[in-house]
Amino acid sequence: MGLRELKMARTRRLISDKAFELFACNGYHRTTIEQIAAAAEVGPRTLYRYFPTKETLVIEFVQTSLFDALSDLHATPAPLPVALNTVIANVLRVMSTDPARVMAVYELAGTNASVRAQLADVLWQWRDNLAHEVEQLLDPPPCRMTAALTAAFAINIIETVVLAWVESRGQADMHTLANHAMTLLRNGNIPVPTEGQ
Repeated sequence: MGLRELKMARTRRLISDKAFELFACNGYHRTTIEQIAAAAEVGPRTLYRYFPTKETLVIEFVQTSLFDALSDLHATPAPLPVALNTVIANVLRVMSTDPARVMAVYELAGTNASVRAQLADVLWQWRDNLAHEVEQLLDPPPCRMTAALTAAFAINIIETVVLAWVESRGQADMHTLANHAMTLLRNGNIPVPTEGQ
């Protein structure tokens, strides 16, 4: 990463951090873009270049956790099932470094339709990107449906684990929840629709 990209990443993180400080102090609805810009010592126009909406500020940490782990997929010299396990573990590991933020994101998504829609969009994009990566990594490439189902399993594990963790008020261990979810899948304990008539 070059100096310019490093500076941009730092500015992005600073804006996001200041936004969450203000959200925690004042509440999401009472916090304005102008207040966030002032706290981060940037102009509102600069803030909008990094975050086009207030909702994107909320889900930035989850989005970064997901896409940073996805970028590591090519760097994992392992069979795809092992690499997928590593990607899931990396997402959950990064999320567990800031539990208060993850809790706040999911609580806001539960009460705010626009935040929920933004989060759903990020999860959809990540699943689609992972499906594309699966197609690229396997030789011969699988059919699109196989790649899409593989990606759907991965994002569903992440989402189910995080939601279970949020429901536990952060008391459960994400890694333990993920292992339990994957064991259920591997052992065939999850009912799936039967073949159509």
